[in-house]
Amino acid sequence: MTCTDASMDTLRQSGDELADAVVATLFERGEVGTFNTLMRYVSTAGAPLPDGLPDVAREYLRATAVPPAWVDWGEMEKARLFFIDNNVHISTALSFASMPACYVVPHVAKLLSATHGLDYPSRRMAETGQFTVYLMQPDAFEAGGKFVPAAQKVRLLHASIRHHLRREGRWDVEALGAPICQEDMIGGQMFFSLLVLDSLHRLGIHMSVEGAEAYYYAWRVVGAMLGVDQDAVPKTLEEARQFLDLYMIRHMGPSPEGAHLTRQLIGLYEEVVPGTFFDPIVSALIRYLIGDACADWLQVPRTAWDAVVKAAPSLLGVLETIEDRSPLGAWALDRLGHLTTIFELSSLTRGRVMHYAIPEQLKKDFGVTGTVPRTRRWTPPAPTVAP
Repeated sequence: MTCTDASMDTLRQSGDELADAVVATLFERGEVGTFNTLMRYVSTAGAPLPDGLPDVAREYLRATAVPPAWVDWGEMEKARLFFIDNNVHISTALSFASMPACYVVPHVAKLLSATHGLDYPSRRMAETGQFTVYLMQPDAFEAGGKFVPAAQKVRLLHASIRHHLRREGRWDVEALGAPICQEDMIGGQMFFSLLVLDSLHRLGIHMSVEGAEAYYYAWRVVGAMLGVDQDAVPKTLEEARQFLDLYMIRHMGPSPEGAHLTRQLIGLYEEVVPGTFFDPIVSALIRYLIGDACADWLQVPRTAWDAVVKAAPSLLGVLETIEDRSPLGAWALDRLGHLTTIFELSSLTRGRVMHYAIPEQLKKDFGVTGTVPRTRRWTPPAPTVAP
């Protein structure tokens, strides 16, 4: 697949026809409240759908209840094992690279600032973390798993945001394209897959080629479940690099919304880090993973820890040596990674389970105010030059 500005422009105008039609019908019939109330009780795959569920929602849930027929379950198992082996590093990359990268895209930052709950800024981080944990469970796609219902709800949540922003005239479709368009959904898929792998590489984490490819493959499956056009999505990591490079060249830059969201993110994680002595490490890690240019756009403060964080690859290399040479050490580090991820998620959610409901209005629910195994070691694909 070759990415061009013309092909990207086409993706900017496209949403998700299936989910958009379902949401439009729910609003037209006044059934959103009923849907949200009943769907709070649907959290596992294979569970009977509740009586009284609107017909259009029932049809949607049945149509999207199974993963794509092309899924290679061997690759998905490789991805799960990769996640288990690197979960704390992946959580770090998602928090300190993927989310700030979203904020470097001004129109995405504008959309996120319009849909964040202002009194609960950790909402999106908690939802992302919980979603990833659901994905990487052994039963993710089986009866009793929580990933499929979460994906179904997130897809409708995206459609509802498109619905509100268009209806309320809060989004310049001509200038910005459709809100949460296909280009942005694929870009987000790149942030949560390729950019995570880039960050692990920058941190000095040893990754096999097979593990990296499987992790990216898992996010291709996620994209399909979330309504991403599979004819447009990059199939390989090399194609993903081309797409991400062109996407960032087309859109990245500074914005007030991006800087504001970054301040929220930094403040959030400074609360999670015990005490205050290590607080500056949050800013330092963001700057290290996304680079000085992007960090400056986001107004990430420079700290004395900037130089210290550059030693992270050496420290992590020592830990990986212990993991490689000692089965007990490997078990202990994997367990520590699991507990760290659970602690972080619990801190973000305040111990609550995040529910992916369709907001009946953006201001009420989102705080809109009118402002805006180790084999060959994986090496990231080289940067590309935009055509």
